[in-house]
Amino acid sequence: MRKVADCRDMPSESGCSLVISGEEDEVVRAAAEHAVSVHGHTDTPELRDEIRRGLKEEHLTAR
Repeated sequence: MRKVADCRDMPSESGCSLVISGEEDEVVRAAAEHAVSVHGHTDTPELRDEIRRGLKEEHLTAR
């Protein structure tokens, strides 16, 4: 099952609306890179754990 990280689910002063979806490890990696480059976080195991805990399953409609 694909996973989703939605920036709107995290506390942010910027009001970021980015949504990242894909395989779990891909999403965690991309979300961590985004958190560092856009939001000024430091890429740590704790950050990646927080991202991983916040992932949701992607629910797609039939194609």
